[in-house]
Amino acid sequence: MSAIRIVRDYPHPPQKVWHALTDPALIPLWTATGAGARPEGFATTVGTTFKFIAKPKPGWSGVVRCEVLAVRAPSLLRYSWQDEAGGEITEVAYRLEPHDHGTRFTYEHTGFTGAGGFFMAKILGTVRTKMLTKGLPTLLNNLDDQGNLRPHYPLSPDHL
Repeated sequence: MSAIRIVRDYPHPPQKVWHALTDPALIPLWTATGAGARPEGFATTVGTTFKFIAKPKPGWSGVVRCEVLAVRAPSLLRYSWQDEAGGEITEVAYRLEPHDHGTRFTYEHTGFTGAGGFFMAKILGTVRTKMLTKGLPTLLNNLDDQGNLRPHYPLSPDHL
């Protein structure tokens, strides 16, 4: 079985990182360095079904169906992940913990099986690494202490 595991340390408090990861208006800003997915119907409530919608690509509609499986704000978000066309259901987990005056964020995407799963994990791993190394830090650096985008820096995907 293949999996993606990415660990990043951010010099921001867990509550601020949680806000950036779970606010539907902010999610497209840090995912813009990847496929630019925006959530539709997302809430941090167990049982919520939602979609991530990105720009379609050849062989992919750009839509992923998800269901929130576990929430423990601001330290854990776990949800299922399945391509709109079907296929295996995998699982994504966000784990946040205080670390060195900031936050250690662990991203895990598990449940990939077979050769197809191995290649999917490789592709998604590259995209997620870019989002968590470039997109999320850029967003975090441009949020004030209350989690609002700084007015002097209107962050958009073009700035990433």
